[in-house]
Amino acid sequence: MTENLKDALTQQARTLGFDCVGVTGPDAIADAARHFHSFLETGAHGDMDWLADRPERRADPRGLWPDVRSVIMLGVNYGPDENPLAILAQRTSGAISVYAQGDDYHDLIKRRLKALARWLVAAEGCEVKVFVDTAAVMEKPLAQAAGLGWQGKHTNLVSREFGSWLFLGAIFTTLDLPRSDADADHCGSCQACLDICPTSAFPAPYKLDARRCISYLTIESKGPIPREFRKAIGNRIYGCDDCLAVCPWNKFAQAGRETKLAARQELRAPSLADLGRLDDAAFRARFTKSPVKRIGRDRFVRNVLIAIGNSNDAALAAEAERLLDDESPLVRGAAVWALSQLIGREAFEGLAAKAIGTEADETVRAEWQHA
Repeated sequence: MTENLKDALTQQARTLGFDCVGVTGPDAIADAARHFHSFLETGAHGDMDWLADRPERRADPRGLWPDVRSVIMLGVNYGPDENPLAILAQRTSGAISVYAQGDDYHDLIKRRLKALARWLVAAEGCEVKVFVDTAAVMEKPLAQAAGLGWQGKHTNLVSREFGSWLFLGAIFTTLDLPRSDADADHCGSCQACLDICPTSAFPAPYKLDARRCISYLTIESKGPIPREFRKAIGNRIYGCDDCLAVCPWNKFAQAGRETKLAARQELRAPSLADLGRLDDAAFRARFTKSPVKRIGRDRFVRNVLIAIGNSNDAALAAEAERLLDDESPLVRGAAVWALSQLIGREAFEGLAAKAIGTEADETVRAEWQHA
């Protein structure tokens, strides 16, 4: 296929709202596949069993679709319009990761991918498949191979043009398209992303232990958050942007231009007290079209209670105490911990004496006994 088709593809992608586009081959990520297998062998993926399910499909695009001959990688900039770390000082408000403050990017990007794929099929009569984040595709290594950026020491993609803030999507096609030049690593000696991590989730540059990552703990982990990480979480209630936000390449970043991905005002610095009062229906209504919705109300309120416990605001103790009677053991356990951080020892032990004798759930009883 000619460069003319690739140029036309790039133009069409930009017309549809993609900010960057590149092409690579299905054989371009052999090194990434080796790192991925090592990641799984050490158990660093934690409870994310879907990562370990048929890993050969993720390690090589041909394992997912044997007919693929080219992989088109596309990015949409979602750069924030304010410092993502400023919210961390507002201890009675919740910090939600930048990517989750607007509408769910999966829906928007998938529509654009399908539109671009239809254009390509009409132009060349090829076969295509589209993917955005939910399939067994190693987007970041493929994006580096396609020239969109490089995987930094925090394992996330970094772009010289957009910094840390790119949503990725992929189109697999049977066309043999001209390849883009892979991007090189431009991290140099910098390790700001490693140094800022509150939970020391990076055992070495370019290696992540997800089990220690706040994004994993607040989003993927289904059970109680391990006690050793609770204080470090601060007021982060959904994800963590620290390692992304400190990257020096963000000096070239620009605010995203897609209004549907822009932060909703009510999610920039939501009150922890308000969030703690959400029942299931209110949670679903509050987070309609938001990626936050997928973790469910109980996990979300668990996170809110950890933040309440870290708030140093005794006035929030009443919110935690009210949730001691919540239907969810996960929420009740987090409420116990929050109270242990906010009220005096004598008052806490008085509550514990009443609760331990009647609380049937072993996990919650353990929270009382170890707080």
